[in-house]
Amino acid sequence: MLLNNKDKPVPLYDQVKRYITDRMERGEWSSGTRLPTEQELVNELGVSRMTVHRALRELSAQGILRRVQGVGTFISTPVPSTELLEIRDIAEDIHSRGHRHHAKVVKLEAVRASLDMATTFDLRPGTKIFRSLVVHYENDMPIQLEDRYVTPSFAPDYLEQDFSTQTTTHYLRAIHPATELEHLVFAVTPDVETQRLLEIDEREPCLLVVRRTWIDSAPATKTLLTCPGSRFSLGSRRKL
Repeated sequence: MLLNNKDKPVPLYDQVKRYITDRMERGEWSSGTRLPTEQELVNELGVSRMTVHRALRELSAQGILRRVQGVGTFISTPVPSTELLEIRDIAEDIHSRGHRHHAKVVKLEAVRASLDMATTFDLRPGTKIFRSLVVHYENDMPIQLEDRYVTPSFAPDYLEQDFSTQTTTHYLRAIHPATELEHLVFAVTPDVETQRLLEIDEREPCLLVVRRTWIDSAPATKTLLTCPGSRFSLGSRRKL
């Protein structure tokens, strides 16, 4: 039973998001409340599982919901975030400091989109997308693990590139600069593969930047940038 749509068409996932936030504003769901399961919301609202999944994922990214694996989805207090304004090329940043940059390509492949990736790119689960996994080095020290997903419609020749000689950022910007950008930043504990590739131990805290880009409203890329906390900082400066 969704929702009043008579003024103008609204995407179903946005209607699901509005349904949840309206109940929060009315005080029916407060901080710490566990939401109905995805299947219960599907049955109640008469929409697809993918639509509900996308709505919950986007509200979680905004800090409105907190999803606990194997337990459920809860109302949370939004976490403050700091805006990041630019897409920076890490090679340019390293060279600007007078240091050497090089990159090691760990993976460059076509993969099938998981449910989460399918909703990110507005695709069907199992659709082919491109993935690259690259370690960036500054003066022979690994400082960033870049895990990037790209739609073939945006960069059809992505898998033919040598990303040890040019960065993925440089290549994609040359095709078409992003027209819309989202950055989310988290503190994370590195998994075993990340520890190995970044040459750190399990006690090293890491910064995870999740970046999404769009070209003329069409999803183009999703990138996870993991950086050891002791080797990397993030900041910006602008006139107000």
